[in-house]
Amino acid sequence: MPINAEEYIKSLAAKGIKIPPQPRVLLELKERMARGNDDVRGLARVISSDPGISAMLFKAASSPVFCRGKKLETLSQVLTLIGVKQVYSLVQAVALSSSISVKNRKALDTFWARSHEIAHLSAIIAQEKITVCNVFAEQAYMAGIFYDCGVPVLMQRFPDYCSALQVEGSLAWPDLAVEDARFNADHCTIGYLVARHWNLPGFICDTIRYRDYLPQNETCDTRSLSAILFLANHYSRSMNRVAEPRWPFLRESVLAELGIMSEEEEEAFEAKVESIFGQD
Repeated sequence: MPINAEEYIKSLAAKGIKIPPQPRVLLELKERMARGNDDVRGLARVISSDPGISAMLFKAASSPVFCRGKKLETLSQVLTLIGVKQVYSLVQAVALSSSISVKNRKALDTFWARSHEIAHLSAIIAQEKITVCNVFAEQAYMAGIFYDCGVPVLMQRFPDYCSALQVEGSLAWPDLAVEDARFNADHCTIGYLVARHWNLPGFICDTIRYRDYLPQNETCDTRSLSAILFLANHYSRSMNRVAEPRWPFLRESVLAELGIMSEEEEEAFEAKVESIFGQD
């Protein structure tokens, strides 16, 4: 990984690959919170200034993982029930999908649908395993959204990205080595840089770097979040009947990290399917 992220971002820009900027609403929220101005009504007004982000925030916050079974009708209720810092994390997550646009709308919609599914599954796993992993649901949700966000960035730069790598409408993204050989860039590195540029917590940025194994020499929260994302990705692929060649090699270490017994895996998977498809 590059040591100097800003210099690497400049090198990407020279190739025409642009890291998406943070939207105004996110910057304004950050400024207010930095000043200690966490008045719920004021923050709600800031969020409501962007109807698209507001709508996506309501959708994310209405998940039982966050709303705890209560009906949310206003942004003030969302902020009060979930908490200001937690809502800021969710805004960071949902704002990303409105910050990248590509001509291949079908591929982009497929990508974000998959990302939100993985984010939702990650949040559920984190909530269930909070005492084991110490990773909060909103952190896992945000990590799930940013996990593969380098893909739409490359779609934006290279119009032939999907056709060249044969991922048109696919729920499986290409091998990083194949991607790098074709475009001299990989979505894993770009995703890490986007997370850094958007000032995500360090352990979330670090987690995005790991794709094929659980990190051994990182902090506990990085390793735990990596395991959560690996398991969420496995569940998502299983639900959509997409092969996951890495899972047999990751399974034992992922389940051990999350405190899941091997014989409990199938029951846990069925519960996650119900959590996704059993909702209105």
